[in-house]
Amino acid sequence: MNYRKLGRSGLKVSEVSLGGWLTQGRTIDDATTEAIVRRAFDLGVNLFDTADVYNAGASETALGKAIRSIPRRDLVLATKCYFPFSEGPNDRGLSRKHIVESLNDSLKRLGTDYVDLYQFHRFDPETPLDETVRAIDDLVRAGKVLYWGVSEWKAHQIAELCGIAKALNAHPPISNQPRYSLLSRGIEESILPVSDANGLGQIVFSPLAQGILTGKYLPGQSAPQGSRGADETSNNFMRDMLNDETLTKVQRLKTFVEGHGQDLGTFALAWCLRHPGVSSVIVGASRVEQLEQNAKASGVSFSDDVWKEAEALVA
Repeated sequence: MNYRKLGRSGLKVSEVSLGGWLTQGRTIDDATTEAIVRRAFDLGVNLFDTADVYNAGASETALGKAIRSIPRRDLVLATKCYFPFSEGPNDRGLSRKHIVESLNDSLKRLGTDYVDLYQFHRFDPETPLDETVRAIDDLVRAGKVLYWGVSEWKAHQIAELCGIAKALNAHPPISNQPRYSLLSRGIEESILPVSDANGLGQIVFSPLAQGILTGKYLPGQSAPQGSRGADETSNNFMRDMLNDETLTKVQRLKTFVEGHGQDLGTFALAWCLRHPGVSSVIVGASRVEQLEQNAKASGVSFSDDVWKEAEALVA
């Protein structure tokens, strides 16, 4: 496993990281979660991503149980807040109240005294940015948070946030967590340049386009039973791509990649990592074997000509 610095910080994270959005506390039991987490750690994965809202806190609880046997100093734990956690008017957003209370609840579920990375899950138009920055800076100074970042923020929002942090002499954000894959390249135009200029590294989610870039979804056929594509409660990020045109392109890409002696999923992860602004790719796994295959993407490299030809096949 190779490691990269997260943004302009001294924190090093594994190129492949493990997430639990649709698995931990939902589709896999605690024993399976522990087996996957332990195997990930043995393979060199040190970044483990979750959020308070993932499965109503159950993801954090499951991850907390799974890491008990791993030395805390060897882990980079990342969680998030923003989305409503109850019907309460203050149990949402990025106010000081919600940030502090959400973090304290996450720490209890994770069974730790601090998180390495705390990210704001979305932009909050109802809370002044200076309030948000002051709140997270206080948590950093208190030792409950070591680093912080954002997820799915727009370029101008990231720029404004960094400007306010600098003006307040507060600890700056070091990460952004966007969606990015061969089938979803929207961050390249403005998010990546603004992040690079302000010292934010990318921890990208859905690098396999929710599994489409494994090649298991075939044109003219229904999504396999039991797959994410067949689950209406969890396929919202992939519905627009589950069409014959896209799936046909992916099958052409699969043939091309296998012709270069590589597995499609591994290739797709490595494609994301080809960009120096990407610090890590988040993968999910319901089986140890899936995790082992994905971890192989670290260190995989091809020439620019190969990357460009792959891009052209799914353009």
